[in-house]
This record gives sequence, structure tokens and C-alpha cells, in this order.
Amino acid sequence: MSLHRIAVIGGDGIGPEVVEAGVKVLEALAAVEPGLTFEFKRFDWGSDYYRRNGSMMPQDGLAQIEDFDAIYFGSVGDPNLPDDITLWGLRLAICQGFDQYANVRPTRLLPGLTGPLRPELGQQIDWVIVRENSEGEYAGVGGRAHRGLPIEVGMDVAVFTRAGTERIARFACDLAMSRPRKLLTVVTKSNAQRHGMVLWDEVVREVVRGYPGLTVDWMLVDAMTQRMVNKPGSVDTVLASNLHADILSDLAAALGGSLGIGSTANIDPSRSRPSMFEPIHGSAFDITGKGVANPLGSFWTASLMLDHLGEQPAARRLMAAIETVTDRGEYLSPDLGGSARTAEVTAAVIAALSGVNSTSSSRLTG
Repeated sequence: MSLHRIAVIGGDGIGPEVVEAGVKVLEALAAVEPGLTFEFKRFDWGSDYYRRNGSMMPQDGLAQIEDFDAIYFGSVGDPNLPDDITLWGLRLAICQGFDQYANVRPTRLLPGLTGPLRPELGQQIDWVIVRENSEGEYAGVGGRAHRGLPIEVGMDVAVFTRAGTERIARFACDLAMSRPRKLLTVVTKSNAQRHGMVLWDEVVREVVRGYPGLTVDWMLVDAMTQRMVNKPGSVDTVLASNLHADILSDLAAALGGSLGIGSTANIDPSRSRPSMFEPIHGSAFDITGKGVANPLGSFWTASLMLDHLGEQPAARRLMAAIETVTDRGEYLSPDLGGSARTAEVTAAVIAALSGVNSTSSSRLTG
């Protein structure tokens, strides 16, 4: 019997709503999947915690969750607090504190859904974006000086290291090799960012030489946006820096039908610390508490978590249940053109779990 201890951090906005829906789905999955069990522990960290305590999580927060098998995270962000406080105080504090340097975001147009692209283009979307998650533009290096004066200055330094670039490039190459097309697109902006991104290019080229079975092409980030829209079938696995992949993955989710279905895995490949799994839609305060948030991104995220935990049959079973619900189209949330509430979508996926064969061929990575 497999017991997995999961730290649950709902966070802000719709985060607690969709994560609790995900916990219900995982509990239902454990009831039908032989030998699968979970132990969930909830942590009330986030913006409300900040208002009470002056910090987004306790000073020993990382120590409190470091022995869990995985972290199931909702969202962070509050309209009444500065975004840099909320993001750096919780999500990035965990990602960087546990060196979860590989961010993985799959995108696929799920059965029954229609995205903004023409059908013949939308059906070609089958991507996984690998985002460097520890340095680059979000390294946190920089500062402000002469505050309030005419000469005030603020600087953010994009940090690219040989070690950081090499390890994420190797991770992306391994992932691309595991997919049928064995195709990797490397995103850069070295024509304008002449130091850090030139180093990025050089190191990635060194790494890909060790993968002769991999087809590799290169795109400037601005050109990559039009390629994803106009030629989605030419893209498979994408490697990009922290900022570039953040932007491209939001575009990818929108092209896949909605930000509400986007999923994320923040991975520590060494497995010496827990990895963290989160939907990408953010806190969405405009719909918080209305019961209409799309939980499918949280469910897809749960399937990524299961896959990371070595529960591949359970992960496939959950993904197949999600696809069953989207294909039938009876219980879709408003962002997908339906009228179903969060609880109704959740109930539909739970119902599908008991009727879905765990040997489904559904692929987790797109």
C-alpha cells in the first residue's frame, strides 16, 4: 500500500476552492485505485496569514513541510497587498528554498473543448513547456536607491549561471527524449540580451550535443508567440528561461481553452525535498467565493503530482476521468463556455473515476 503525505496550501483567492476540490478527487481516486492512500495536512499560509502575522508563512515554514512527499498549492496574490510581497513571501520562497528548479507545464486541447484557434490548428496543440525556475529574471537580484528623489533607480538583474542553465537544459532534453516526437525548441532572446542569454545559448548547445537522437531548433521569444498561434503542430517540448516560459505558458493555456485548465509541476529532480504542484490560473479574486472557479487545472495538476510520486496508473486514471468530463460537455465551468459550478465539475470527475479504465492511454505531458 502506498501512503503519500501531502502538504496542502490553498493560499489566496480561488486557490483554497480548487485545491479542496482536488483533495476530494484524490480521496475518491484512492477509494477506487488499489493500494493508493493519502494523508493530507493543511497549512493556512497566504495573504490572510500575512494580515494576522506580518509574513506569508512562518519563519520555519520550510522546515514544517520539508518531510512531506509533495506540496499541493493553490494560488498566491491579493488585490490589497503588493504582489512582490505575496509572491516572494510564499510561492517563490518555497520554490527557491527547496530548489525546485524545473517547472513543467503541459498543454493540450482536451477532448470536447474548443480554444480560440481554428479547430484544425487547436487540435495540433500537444506541448510541454519546461521553465527554468530558480534564476533568470526572477532571481531576485537588484535593488532600489535614492527613493523618492528625481534620481531614484530600480534594477532587476537577470542571472544566468552555467550550472543553472546546464541542469535545466539536461532536464528538458531528457523530457523531450521521453516523448514520441523527440523534438525540442529552445527559446532565447540573445539578439538583445547579449550577455546572460548568450551564455544560455552556449550552454544549451553544449548539452544538446549529448542527445544525438533529439531534433532541436531555436526561436527568439517574440517569434515563438506567433509560431504557437500559427503553427502549433510544429511545437512539442519547449525550453525557456524563467520569464519567457512564464509568459509563453499563459499563452499556451489560453490557446488550450482557458487559464483554468493550466497545470504546473515545480520539480526538485534530486527528490531530496518535496516538489510542489499548482494550477497556473492565479488567485482570480473577481470570482472568489462565487463557486464557479474551474477546478480542472487543479485536477490536471494532481495527475502530475501522482506521476511524480510513481503512481502512473492512478495518474492516467485521473487524467482520463478529466477527459471524459470535458468530452461529454455536460459539466463545464463558465470559462469553458458552460454553466457548471465548481462542485458540479468536481462531482462529475469523481463519478467518471469509477467508470474509467485505469489503463487509459491518456498521456500526462500533453
